[in-house]
Amino acid sequence: MAVIDLSKKQVIVTGGCNGIGKEIVNQFLVSGAFVHIVDVDLEKGKEMMKLNKMVQFHQFDVSAPEHISDFFQQLRDESVQPDILVNNAGISRFKKLMECDNSFWDEVINTNLRAPFIFSREFAKMHKAISYGRIINIASTRFVQSEPDSEAYGASKGGLVSLTHALAASLSGSGITVNCISPGWINTNEKASFPDVDHLQHFSGRIGRPSDVANIVLFLCDPQNDFINGEEIRADGGMTRKMIYL
Repeated sequence: MAVIDLSKKQVIVTGGCNGIGKEIVNQFLVSGAFVHIVDVDLEKGKEMMKLNKMVQFHQFDVSAPEHISDFFQQLRDESVQPDILVNNAGISRFKKLMECDNSFWDEVINTNLRAPFIFSREFAKMHKAISYGRIINIASTRFVQSEPDSEAYGASKGGLVSLTHALAASLSGSGITVNCISPGWINTNEKASFPDVDHLQHFSGRIGRPSDVANIVLFLCDPQNDFINGEEIRADGGMTRKMIYL
């Protein structure tokens, strides 16, 4: 896709050291933005800072509210005004229904749903410009497709979709648009190979790539695209619409 000029923009990407998040970070860097990566992977974070001076790495677990508060206070102390927030951090964990105890449920919900809410609230508190702001949540097609033992994960992603349009309503008039992207089957392992039958489960004839999601993120961040607001955009190659016979 054409490079969007986001120079001078300050971007926050949670879970930005691996997979989809890493590709999102890379595309922001190509666009000229300064990126604050939030992740628990210290080694990868240091590596990304070393490779690009437009990266600042912040190591902490997003499931801990106090760490999020400290992060935004650090931004204030450094006079950083964030323009874009991408809530990408999440955990994909499943447990048999009868073994899904409260602590497991809380771990998934706190990471995948509570953290994006807190990040979005604190981001909105810091927002000053009335002409531009973006919050983009990375959900999942699992909110409309279920399999056994996916209660916590599916609920967290379904909640994230609902949170998206609720935030869009609450922040109407602020200059901040809020949208979410629901990726389908995305291959985050470059060395992995898949049989043809897996690719053919998609109208697009292939399994997704991290760039398929990152491209949409950058599209939504284009200052001209402020009429897309409160939406859930599915990046799944048509898989959720395809009738599959087993």
